[in-house]
Amino acid sequence: VQLVESGGGLVQPGGSLRLSCAASGFTFSSYHMSWYRQAPGKERELVASITSTGGSTNYADSVKGRFTMSRDNAKNAVYLQMNSLKPEDTALYCCKAKTGWTTYWGQGTQVTVSS
Repeated sequence: VQLVESGGGLVQPGGSLRLSCAASGFTFSSYHMSWYRQAPGKERELVASITSTGGSTNYADSVKGRFTMSRDNAKNAVYLQMNSLKPEDTALYCCKAKTGWTTYWGQGTQVTVSS
């Protein structure tokens, strides 16, 4: 089982990034997927989630209107489009797959928003 995130980096405030999470080793289309983030010294925060079919998404209030989560079950991948980035979005972003009692985590990709 693998979840591999990519797409992070250094971006200026107001900029955009698109994160990807590639899944393998499990039946991806059966899993609810989420993006979490954790900044140094802070607790892990749920950023966005999407149902197994992609029919419904939810977002943290702090990112609503700026971030969009999507998935492609044919490619076993989820994405997080991040626009209008702010310094407070700086964190390690990880994806999570969950169904029933089974949960998988990726290692994360670092996003740094700074001028």
